[in-house]
Amino acid sequence: MTYREELFKAMDVLGQDERTVFLGQCVVNSGTFMYHTLKNIPLNKRLEMPVFEDTQMGMSIGLALAGYVPVSVFPRMDFLICATNQIANHLDKFVEMSAGQFNPRVIVRTAVGSTNPLFPGPQHCNDYCDALRHSVRNIDIVQLKRSEEIVPAYRKALDSNKSTVLVEYPDLYDSS
Repeated sequence: MTYREELFKAMDVLGQDERTVFLGQCVVNSGTFMYHTLKNIPLNKRLEMPVFEDTQMGMSIGLALAGYVPVSVFPRMDFLICATNQIANHLDKFVEMSAGQFNPRVIVRTAVGSTNPLFPGPQHCNDYCDALRHSVRNIDIVQLKRSEEIVPAYRKALDSNKSTVLVEYPDLYDSS
């Protein structure tokens, strides 16, 4: 199966769980490839967000505290860094800040922007995985570089007791 097909399967797995809710840019309205992978997710499980990254992550944490498993979609990793305050200072530290009373779990879906067939500019195609790993200690950062890793990684994130950032690589969408 191709990378693209595995992403469709992974989103179907997440969508079947009654606890999940999908929020972010292009989850209700088309605009990125990520939108198309959500075609089987009911609209009542999707919340379209404006370009509002820090607030989106704050809402994701709030949804997690209310018992949901939010799948927070950031189509480009370059703009996920706008949510780093919420990720590094809140989501990552919530268990410690609450003396173990609360453990919000968020699945973050993001992508390193494609450089093919056109270069999108220096602010749309960077991989910040190493920087993110240095910023958090209680969140898993998973780079999805092979198609066979995708479904198991999303299943593991769904079943995990901690938050996970899953990083996709659109230049691989048509690879096996």
